[in-house]
Formats: sequence, structure tokens, C-alpha cells
Amino acid sequence: GGGRYAEYGEFQTVQHYFKQINLSVMLRSFVRPASTIGQKAVSSTATPRTRYGGKTTVTLIPVRNMALLTALRGGPDTVTLIPGDGVGPELAESVTTIFKEMAVPVQFEEIQLNRELMKDEGAFEYAIKSLKRNGVGLKGVINRSADFRHHNLEFRGGLDVYANVVRCMSFEGIKTHHTGIDLIAIRENTEGEYSSLEHESVPGVVESLKIITREKSMRIAKFAFDYAREHNRKKVTCIHKANIMKLSDGLFKACCKEVSEDYPMITYEEQIVDNTCQQLVINPQQFDVMVMPNLYGNLVSNLAAGLVGGAGVVPSKSYGENIAVFEPGARHTWMEMKGMYVANPAAMVLSSAFMLKHLQLNEAGDLLIKAVNNVLNKRSCMTIDLGGQASTLDMTKAILMELDALA
Repeated sequence: GGGRYAEYGEFQTVQHYFKQINLSVMLRSFVRPASTIGQKAVSSTATPRTRYGGKTTVTLIPVRNMALLTALRGGPDTVTLIPGDGVGPELAESVTTIFKEMAVPVQFEEIQLNRELMKDEGAFEYAIKSLKRNGVGLKGVINRSADFRHHNLEFRGGLDVYANVVRCMSFEGIKTHHTGIDLIAIRENTEGEYSSLEHESVPGVVESLKIITREKSMRIAKFAFDYAREHNRKKVTCIHKANIMKLSDGLFKACCKEVSEDYPMITYEEQIVDNTCQQLVINPQQFDVMVMPNLYGNLVSNLAAGLVGGAGVVPSKSYGENIAVFEPGARHTWMEMKGMYVANPAAMVLSSAFMLKHLQLNEAGDLLIKAVNNVLNKRSCMTIDLGGQASTLDMTKAILMELDALA
């Protein structure tokens, strides 16, 4: 099961990995691409589960001795795992089971934090410290608490994970109105209408502040163009409502336009957000990379998720300067199905695969992405959101079987 590295002797394998590590270090000293923002991050291991019946052995790490790879990396990476509310713990269990079977050098620092526990300020602060310490997190969605605090926003603000990246792409096995969709929605994560700055000025009158700054608009615009360049994307579209909000969205649009001038190889367009929603429904294939303020990003990414199969198949990642957090792209807890093991784990598993790639475990990440794609495209095991009857456990086992076939 050593794959294409099976012919390597142990010394050659060591030599190969030292070359790889030294090259990546050298490259990072010259350029810091968007994909390596938060690269101080290191990650986690999982407890084996027995719910899945017979043990499935997956031999796919491209090195003979897994302990050798772990040693070369200075030990396993530690990732903060926050399962969250609703079906989040079931989706997290799917990931930890798969990671255990893959034997990736990752260990999870699991933190139980949900709507109820968020009342404990100490628990929230501990979670923030863990994410800052580890630099990488895998996170479910946390429901808004009874006091109306929105803790997902508090996470993003407290950690300054300013760039949220959602990839929406068509799967052959999921029947939808459109095919050939492959778009990236990039949203500014820390200001705009989601700043939670509102108050009742007099009884019956509520004011909500929308904050847009040049500093953060330039930062997200540069991130979007860097991301497009590094992922061989050809076009960036700025989504705005500057025809009405001439100052705030006007500033955002002007910043995107200014940054675009430094990237002549990338086509730049602008589009009003209501037209964007219509165009997504009519002709979503026209979009490549889209960059937008916070609220529009939430609306557009959820609409785009619906076009390719729904919340269960869309992953996302959020980046700060020294941190990266991976989570499902459409943030729904599905509280009514909690504990029933009927949720689709694909989005969470795909998010974890992108996390592996972030940790430079590229072969493991690519294989996991391919395994999930194969399960979805073959329609061999579909959960109820995709028109099937499979459980979360069934799909997890199907992904493990695909990994075994690919090894």
C-alpha cells in the first residue's frame, strides 16, 4: 500500500521529504500566497470510533513509514475541533473517524462549545486561546444564544479571520438545474452590516450601523486577487450596492478597482448585488471569483450552495494573518435532526480535506477530496438532502471504501 513511493528505501524517503520541506520553506521566504495565510497553524488526531461496524483499513499516505512522516514534521499537528450545535457533533465524528483510518499526522484538541456552553465566558475564551495557540481550527456552527449574542461573529472578530472563502461547484451525481458551476465566493468577514452595531435610539426606532473601512476593503480585495492568481482563476467580480449606498459600498468598490490595477492578467468586473442574485439563477457559469462585503457574501454563498446541491456539499475556509478556520460553507445547524445521524457529512469532510492541504498534507487532502467526489458522483450513497436514504454513518463508510479503492 505504499503507492508510487513504494519503491523508495527508507533513506530515500527521508531524503525526498527533506527536499520537499526545504523547498517549501525557501518558497515561503520569498512569497506568502493567500493559501498560506495562517500557516503557523498546526493540527490534530482523533479517537477511533466503533459505530461503523467492521474496521476499514485505508493505506494511502505516500510514505512507507507513517511514524517517519510524523517525525519529519516534528510530531503530529494539533487542530482545534469545535463540533458546535445541532448535527455538528455527528459531522465532526465523521471527520475524526476518517482521519483515524487514514492515519494522518493530525491530532484534535476537541472543545465542546455550543449555544448553552457559550453562556460561560470562560469556555468561549478558552476556545479562542486554543485556536490562537494551534493556528488551525475545524468548526461546526454555533447557534445564536438566548441573549441574542452571535458567537460565530464573535469568533471571526476575536480572531480577525477576515477572509471567508466558499467554493461552490457542480457534482455529476447531483441533479440540479445547472451544470458546470465552479465559483469562489470571497466575503469580508469582520465589518459591514455584520458588525452587530445597533441600538434602539428611541422606543420603536432601531439604528443599525454599517461600517466599511478602506483598510479592510483593500485587504480583502488584495486577498481575492491573490487567491485568483494562485489558483489560476481568470476573473474577479466585485459585488456591491453602490448605486444606493454610495459612500460605504462606493468605498468598497473603489478599493477593489484600485487593487485590480495591480493584476492586469485578471479580468475585473463589477456587479450590483441584486443583479448578481438574478444572474446566479440564470447563468451561474459566468462567475469565477467573487469578492464582496459581509452581508452580500452570506446571501450569495447560500444561494450558490443551493444551485449545486445544498448546504451538505459546500465547504469553506476563513483566513486571518496567523490562523485558518475550516467549516461548512452554508452555516446551518439543523437542530431538529440532532442525534439522528441523517445529516450529509460531505461539506465537513471536504472542509477537513482543505485543512489537510493547508497543513501541507497535500496527497492525503487530494485523496480525501477525490473520495468524496467519487461517492457523490457515483450516487452510490446519498443522504436524504440529496434524495437518498443513507445515514451519516453510511456515507462516512462509503468515503472510507473509496479511499481504500484509491490507495
